[in-house]
Amino acid sequence: MLNPGTLHRGSKLAVASHNEGKVRELGELFAPYGIACVSAGSLGLAEPEETGESFEANALIKARAAAQSARLLAIADDSGLEVEALGGQPGVQSARWGGPGRDFDLAMARVYDELSATGGAYTRANFTCALALAAPSGEEIVTTGRVYGKIVWPPRGSRGFGYDPIFVPDGYRETFGEMDPALKNRLSHRMRAFEKLIAATYSNDE
Repeated sequence: MLNPGTLHRGSKLAVASHNEGKVRELGELFAPYGIACVSAGSLGLAEPEETGESFEANALIKARAAAQSARLLAIADDSGLEVEALGGQPGVQSARWGGPGRDFDLAMARVYDELSATGGAYTRANFTCALALAAPSGEEIVTTGRVYGKIVWPPRGSRGFGYDPIFVPDGYRETFGEMDPALKNRLSHRMRAFEKLIAATYSNDE
């Protein structure tokens, strides 16, 4: 278990992701705390096979692999869209719904098609994010955050990434794809998991 003080100003994290959108968002979240993030791609880290059956399990797989390979503290995100009418799908398969190329235009179209097959009237959905922080010593922690909303069609907005253009969070009219990134970051599932992670592991004392 990682404790307060694990993270502090001057810490350096390997971000266990080759998704530049996620790398950018995590870098923006950690920057105010004086924590530098370097991407898996820039470190030449391979992507491990995600064999977990939950977001938490997959986040831990990626964080552990990066921590061991880079010999650094490593942060990994596993996140996805869960649509209630589809029994929680695509869930941990969110990226795979885009095919081998992880084409999210295809993935969003599949969500629409499968939701339409149910009648399309019930559009409740949520994004879930699990953040795992792992040390080369083997210590680790994982936190989870969710944001609730609904699916809309057609996709709207070119900001964000993944399923953002078809998701409208509760209390708003814009999709995550239309929303100012700073506002999205404050509302997002990733921020909610991040706040829990910071509370558990960060200290102002270097």
